[in-house]
Amino acid sequence: MTNMTQPWIFTARCPSVVGTVDVVTRYLAEAGHYIEEIQSFDDRASGQFFIRIEFLPAEQDAFAPEAFDEAFGARAADFSMEWNLTAPGHRTRMAIMVSKYDHCLNDLLYRYRTGQLKVEVPLIISNHPDLEELAKWHNIPYYHLPVSAETKPQQEAEIVRLLDEYDIELVVLARYMQVLSPWLCEQLDGKAINIHHSLLPGFKGARPYHQAWEKGVKMVGATAHYVNNDLDEGPIIAQGIQEVGHAHYPEDLIAKGQDVERITLFNALKHHVERRVFLSGDRTIILSH
Repeated sequence: MTNMTQPWIFTARCPSVVGTVDVVTRYLAEAGHYIEEIQSFDDRASGQFFIRIEFLPAEQDAFAPEAFDEAFGARAADFSMEWNLTAPGHRTRMAIMVSKYDHCLNDLLYRYRTGQLKVEVPLIISNHPDLEELAKWHNIPYYHLPVSAETKPQQEAEIVRLLDEYDIELVVLARYMQVLSPWLCEQLDGKAINIHHSLLPGFKGARPYHQAWEKGVKMVGATAHYVNNDLDEGPIIAQGIQEVGHAHYPEDLIAKGQDVERITLFNALKHHVERRVFLSGDRTIILSH
């Protein structure tokens, strides 16, 4: 079957029992919906089953999500299944938070502008004014919200207000060099993604790439994860590495590390907006191609 129409995305989770795949695929087949892509995973550690399906409705123009939920819900109830439908062409409303480093911001805005990343970017938030011209070039509102230890509660309250005002679904910390308070972490639970360098051993404090160079590291990397109240320890979505050697100086490690950060963050965001990421406790299940 060939069809240029964009598919609907069905995602679901439920306890691991016999018949989980059948209850979904049988309903879709009986309703005349055509499955274009399907992935599933049974997590033995948690006893949970996860499934993601892209399907074309029997009648695209007449498809009603409410009717689907009602009809499918009658069957899914026996499995304690929770599910979501995502409409074709849905673009996640994403806010970008950034400080002074512009490599991730530049990459995201390029991928947004060229359609590689299916999002809308209604605003950019920063604790510094440095990148406002870049935002203006892309015609995106830029909110400069300075922060200090004394003003942090007010600044974070303004961040949340802006996210509500712009109806934001996802927040990306594109090298936003501030530690979020437990309160803000709670507000962003499950809908904020952070990117940071990953070095072995873990070099903490100032100038981590210089520390890494002094120890002669052989690879640099990056980790993208959901934000939680444990600094840089939220559920991991994507990671990347790049080999380096003795001929690479600190500035080379920084450049390579930033390259890895860009692609790793893009991969994580792509998984998220395509509804391929499921949380299973503190772990992620990624139903990718």
